[in-house]
Amino acid sequence: MSASTGTIIKDGERATIMFERRLPFPIEAVWEAITDPKQIAVWLGSAKIEGREGGTITIEAGPVSIPVEVRRMTGHILAWSPPNLIEYEWRQAIVEESTVRFELTRDGDGTILKLTHRWLSVRNAGGFAPGWHAYLDRLTAHLEGAAIPDWSARYENAKSLYS
Repeated sequence: MSASTGTIIKDGERATIMFERRLPFPIEAVWEAITDPKQIAVWLGSAKIEGREGGTITIEAGPVSIPVEVRRMTGHILAWSPPNLIEYEWRQAIVEESTVRFELTRDGDGTILKLTHRWLSVRNAGGFAPGWHAYLDRLTAHLEGAAIPDWSARYENAKSLYS
């Protein structure tokens, strides 16, 4: 599984995480994988989503061994433009409010996926970057129809890339 490393951009006390990966799947398949609750549950966590600007989103990401109150994120959808763009608030008990944006661009028979997670503290970005790395690896495996890698193991493997 080829996995492009993300970038952490620091601006004072705040940071932005950015990933760009080319996925060899049609844009419609990638869009469904990042917006359909049944598919999100496979690679990220259980999800409820009102697919429209202003709609709500709830995701319970992370290992189930972590209390749900800690791993649950909620927010409103800030941008919704199928099959190219979804952006939403990320409100979670363990981190400051931030935003997550997925941008999809058709690239021949594949898709360029850009993930941007903004407004994190520098400290929290250091933990979220390997987390998103692991989740994007899981997304790719899901799209390939392959076994979904263990999130904790992928996170541990990716941590050194963001130190």
